[in-house]
Amino acid sequence: MLDKTDDEILSVLRSDARLSFRQIAKKLKIHPTTAISRIAKLEKAGIIRGYGANLDLTTLGYEFMGVVQIKIAKGMILEAQSRISRLRGVVAVYDVTGEYDSMAIIAAKNRDAFSKLIKSFAHIQHVEHTNTQVILNVVKASWQFEAV
Repeated sequence: MLDKTDDEILSVLRSDARLSFRQIAKKLKIHPTTAISRIAKLEKAGIIRGYGANLDLTTLGYEFMGVVQIKIAKGMILEAQSRISRLRGVVAVYDVTGEYDSMAIIAAKNRDAFSKLIKSFAHIQHVEHTNTQVILNVVKASWQFEAV
């Protein structure tokens, strides 16, 4: 169970994961040793999975992005999702409710690569049907958010 200090640490890390333990502790008015042990606990619990840069895919040249809704044969969802997640150009894969079983966010640098990526879903065993929506503009794409 997370307490207020854990929530505050996560909030600070979401806004800037490059801060030192000392800087985090100073912001939260806690001892650096407390920050170190709390962050280690969050990592060990799998809450913090890693650290990385929040990239702007459009600026990197990924001009074609989309959301692919995927219908998968009953009982084969995890296997199909695992295969989908390994495709180059797949940014994220989600298990969802509703008419479709899964959803993937995809990105490609050009129309040809985007088309090939979308068509590759049909070749994955147990994928029955897909529906693709093209992302026209990215309004927000970041893990830097205020928790509710």
